Amino acid sequence: MHPHRTTPRGRPARRAALGALSLGAACSLLITPATAEPTATTTTAAHCAGRARLHVPGAAHEQADCLDELTTAGTVASGHTDPADYAGLTPQNLPTPSGVPGIQIDGYFPDTSTTNTDHGWNHDSQFVIRLPDHFNGQLVVAGTPGNREQYANDRAIADWVLARGYAYAATDKGNTGTAFYRDGLRPGDAIAEWNTRLPQLTRAARSVVAQRYHRPPARTIATGLSNGGYLVRWQLENHPELYDGGVDWEGTLWRADGPNPLTSLPAALRHYPDYAAGGSAAAAARAALHRAGFPAGSEFLWPYHHQVYWDLTQRIYREEVDPGYDGATEAGTPFCASGTPDCDADYDYASRPAAVHRAVGRIALTGRIGKPLITLQGTLDVLLPISEDSDVYARMVHTAGRGSLLRYYRIEDGTHTDSLVDAFPGRLRPMVPCHRSAFTALERWITAGAPPPADHTVARPADASPADLLGGCPLT
Repeated sequence: MHPHRTTPRGRPARRAALGALSLGAACSLLITPATAEPTATTTTAAHCAGRARLHVPGAAHEQADCLDELTTAGTVASGHTDPADYAGLTPQNLPTPSGVPGIQIDGYFPDTSTTNTDHGWNHDSQFVIRLPDHFNGQLVVAGTPGNREQYANDRAIADWVLARGYAYAATDKGNTGTAFYRDGLRPGDAIAEWNTRLPQLTRAARSVVAQRYHRPPARTIATGLSNGGYLVRWQLENHPELYDGGVDWEGTLWRADGPNPLTSLPAALRHYPDYAAGGSAAAAARAALHRAGFPAGSEFLWPYHHQVYWDLTQRIYREEVDPGYDGATEAGTPFCASGTPDCDADYDYASRPAAVHRAVGRIALTGRIGKPLITLQGTLDVLLPISEDSDVYARMVHTAGRGSLLRYYRIEDGTHTDSLVDAFPGRLRPMVPCHRSAFTALERWITAGAPPPADHTVARPADASPADLLGGCPLT
């Protein structure tokens, strides 16, 4: 088992005064139950049949409950989800399916870190498994975006797949919160643990599905957004035997030689203040941000991302792989000015010691996927700029000779956090419907052998209303 500890590496235990959001954390096809037909033969079982005999292999604790509603239409009221986990990840008007009775199992695997306080357990490696009474024979597994807990995908992903008859399982990845970097003994350990927790849950969930429905899942699909999308990529590269395919929604790209988040975010922190101040330096600062990957036309998103994302994300992920940069200081100095000693605005990943690059290498992606993958990312993503992330990963897959297994869709005017669609109506396209289109395209690919459309940019229709965009995202 991956080693853990909850104190900083070689430093006194203390919590830095960090904000509440992180990479994909606040960020990162609407279908009603009447039209949400399962994609395989439906198994209709007695309500919650066999609940008492279910056991999650390897779990240190588990609790199974019979629910009349597995989606957030019921789990919010019953206490079987936590709306704080998914706050800010979806558009306000995204409807919630309903009419999905079944069994929910909450629990945790053995672990020594304690950042996840859900249920009062104060125990990491928590999971949720949902088993609908009306089962389509297939399983969806997910890791969470940012450093959120196991219910983070409930509104964006779980509600919809449950309404289609899928069993669903999700993990908190083994550590949560903005001080996640305290978990582990070596730089990179906390993120490396994520890559062990998803296959652990996948194997356990497949067993539970077989117990509940008397047959293993016919297909297992991995999906997730932001850090959850990174996990989809990593699993299809390293554990393709566990999955039939995956949908990667704006996954984080880690490469030992870059690009990675630590090669683009410092430029944003360094140049944005000059851009925001106006004056003679503003034009040069704007050009520098463009060169760093933040696309022209995304400027209206920069103030929010500077305030909420860029600074915190840079500091906590840099602390995870390069804690020595700022000496005894834990996760840097918030919003320090360029030129301040050890300021993350001046961080230069390329010049850091080889040990730092080796730490990133432990979590790095290769592009050598072994099962079909659909990747999608918004062109106005200014947390993980698309030219520094999915554009690069698609080239990696093709360079590795696995291009036939990939479809890549650039979503025009999509951004990293779908709640921003509400803040900027008419300027952004929600990503949730595009994820659902990609998911159904993957279904056809792995069940009927029907390849999805070729890689391309999915244009935002000029005359589409916000309701139109929320209602669908054709990939053709």
